[in-house]
Amino acid sequence: MDNLYTALNSIKVLRCSVGQVFSCLANGLRADHGEENKDTKFLSEVDELLSSVTHHLRDVEQAVGNLVQPTGPFTLGNTSFLSQECTLERQALYSQLVLSYKWTDKIHEYSQQAAALLSQNSLKRSYTNSGSAKRRRTQTSSHNVPPQAVDTLISTIDRSYSDMNVTISRPFATNAVLQVTLGRVLQAVIAFKGLMIEWVVVKGYGETLDLWTESRHKVFRKITENSQAAMLHFYSPPLPELAVKSFMTWFHSYITLFSDTCKKCGNHLHCALPPTWRDLRTLEPFHEECKL
Repeated sequence: MDNLYTALNSIKVLRCSVGQVFSCLANGLRADHGEENKDTKFLSEVDELLSSVTHHLRDVEQAVGNLVQPTGPFTLGNTSFLSQECTLERQALYSQLVLSYKWTDKIHEYSQQAAALLSQNSLKRSYTNSGSAKRRRTQTSSHNVPPQAVDTLISTIDRSYSDMNVTISRPFATNAVLQVTLGRVLQAVIAFKGLMIEWVVVKGYGETLDLWTESRHKVFRKITENSQAAMLHFYSPPLPELAVKSFMTWFHSYITLFSDTCKKCGNHLHCALPPTWRDLRTLEPFHEECKL
């Protein structure tokens, strides 16, 4: 295989050198040849490129000469007898089987590489562990939570903040959808699956609330992006109630969106936007450019 790769690489280099010759001939006399003896300089450049082609051609001949011819045909066990089939419709079966085998073998190799890369990802949102040899008791998932437990938790959060109004609806079977109004600053739609927050859309006060369209204001589109990042940050399968409370506490900090200044630069506005990021631990406001 090393000799084969060497031969292919030599052919590639030869093709590049031949392409340079044709490119030079197509461009003809150029300004960098100067005004004096430009014909001589052009012929010298072409001669040098042709010498390079000759050198690379010798490399190709040497690399091809080092190749060893296979001792026999590529066989797939008893399927080799298909090549002896006298019927015209079946004579091509063997070559098609060989191509299929090579294709599936390559797919198997790529799948192993993909599995090795995906196994390094630790961002899992479930309890499934395919690598475990022992059968373990399935832990309680935050997806399967009674609606009463969700209502109780949301009611507790609603009573904790006097300037935040939370309304629960269930347009999609048992999964809750919250309509959150934060003073006269903003409003949001938060979709749940059990006690897991699945989606957040933030809009301005007075805009139509839904899960499918963005706000027409850039400031609230940016807060939507940050809210979805915080949703993933606070997600905790062992403690789903704490995850929801932590997210709602973080989201409530936007009550001072248009009054707080950035903790880094001390300005209200930067690039015509207020501080749209809230630190996930301290809840301090920052501009997008200042949080780094």
